[in-house]
Amino acid sequence: MKSKANVGPFGDREAIKRIAYEFVEDKAKEGVIYVEVRYSPHFLANTDVEPIPWNQKEGDLSPDEVVCLVNQGLAEGEKAFNIIARSILCCMRHMPSWSKDVVELCKKYKKDGVVAIDLAGDESLNCEAYPGHRMAYEEAERCGVHRTVHAGEVGPASVVKEAVEVLKAERIGHGYNILEDQVLYKQLLEQNMHFEVCPISSKLTGACDPDFTKHPVITFRKDKANYSLNTDDPLIFNSTLHLDYSTAQNYMGFTEEEFKRLNINSANSSFLPEKEKKDLINKLYEAYGMVENTGF
Repeated sequence: MKSKANVGPFGDREAIKRIAYEFVEDKAKEGVIYVEVRYSPHFLANTDVEPIPWNQKEGDLSPDEVVCLVNQGLAEGEKAFNIIARSILCCMRHMPSWSKDVVELCKKYKKDGVVAIDLAGDESLNCEAYPGHRMAYEEAERCGVHRTVHAGEVGPASVVKEAVEVLKAERIGHGYNILEDQVLYKQLLEQNMHFEVCPISSKLTGACDPDFTKHPVITFRKDKANYSLNTDDPLIFNSTLHLDYSTAQNYMGFTEEEFKRLNINSANSSFLPEKEKKDLINKLYEAYGMVENTGF
C-alpha cells in the first residue's frame, strides 16, 4: 500500500498542492486505505536549491515550501476521501549535496505528514564515493527518522548490502537482484526485511525479465518473504495498483490468501507510528474476516 509518484509541475504552488490532493483521490478509487507517496522536494523547487532543476529560472519556491504544499494537499485529500496519506522525502544519488537538506526536512515535518527518508537514482553511485548520503542517513537514524533505499532494482546485490549495512535501511525499494547473493538474501529473510516490489514498473524499466512468470517476486512469495506490491510512477507508466495485483494473480500464481498475507506484512512494515499502525492492521483483519495472530 505504498506508492511512488512524481508530483509536479515544477515551481507551481497551486499545481503541486492540487496534484497531491488528486493523488489521494486516485488511491481512494483504487481501494487503498493507507498510502506512502515519495518525491524529491528539491526537484519541484526553484530557490534554495543548487543547481536549480529542469533549467528553471530562479524563483521563490523552496524545498521547504514544497513539502508544506504537498502536506496540505495530502491532508485535504485524507479528509475528502477517508484514507490515510503520508509522504517519504527522496535524496537523489547524483545530488549528495541535497541530502542534508532532505533529512532536515524529514526531521522538521516528522509529525506533520512525513514518515521517512529515501534514496533514489543511479545505483552505480555508491555512498563510498558520495558520503553525503551516508551522513544524512546517520542523522536520520540518530533522530528516529525511518529509512528506505532504492537498491537492487538494476544494481547488483552489493547495493542492497550497502543499503542495509551502511545506510541502515529498514525497507528496500525493489531489491530484485538480492537473489544474486543467497547468503545476504537468507540473512534478510531472517531479519524480516521488507521489499517494496513494483511488477509493472520492473518490466517497463527493464529491471526484470519482461516475462512475468520469471519475476523475482515469485521467489519472494515461495520463500514467504516480507514484501508489498506497489505502483511506481503511476503517471509515467499509466499504471494502477489493480494492474500490479492482477498481474501477480494472472502470471505469478498469487492467491487471495497471499494477497492478504502481503497486505498485512505491508501494514506491519509501514512507517506509521505504532498506535496508528495497530489501527491499520486491525482494519485489515476485520476486512478479511480474520483473527489476529493467525500466522499471517
